[in-house]
Amino acid sequence: MYEPIRTKSVHTMAAAPEIPHRSREQELDIRLAGQLTALLTVTDELHALATRTDGGAQGTGSAGAALDSAALDSAALDSAALDSAALAAAAERIAEQVARLSGGHYPLRAEPTDGGAPARIEALQQRAHTLAGNALAVATSRGDSAAMSLAAERMEAHTAALRDRDLATA
Repeated sequence: MYEPIRTKSVHTMAAAPEIPHRSREQELDIRLAGQLTALLTVTDELHALATRTDGGAQGTGSAGAALDSAALDSAALDSAALDSAALAAAAERIAEQVARLSGGHYPLRAEPTDGGAPARIEALQQRAHTLAGNALAVATSRGDSAAMSLAAERMEAHTAALRDRDLATA
């Protein structure tokens, strides 16, 4: 009654050419490098804010002049949570880990935004804590002890900074 189908269906896959597939470890390397790069960006933002609050309005141009007394009081509270030298050292260590994971290519580092108010510090600390946690999870899956220790250290630093901020405002 029905005639058999003589042509190939359009729904069957043609012989797939050799598609390069990445291994699980390569995928985890890419994912970990992405998480650490995002953490590096937030760390650079925090470092920029730390240098602004540490150095006052010097070298910041109109952005420094735009800070009012309430923002400076907030900056004084946050200066304990932001150590410019520690953030710079952490950023360099993160960049080295990204370069190690990316075959020796250091990540491009974005210029921190100029319009950051010191009130953003808490949100950036929370974001950095979350990103460090994500990096820790990926590093654990990958079994990368260097990245695990770096991510755990950054999580502890951002947790302490958030705790110190909560104590200072209480």
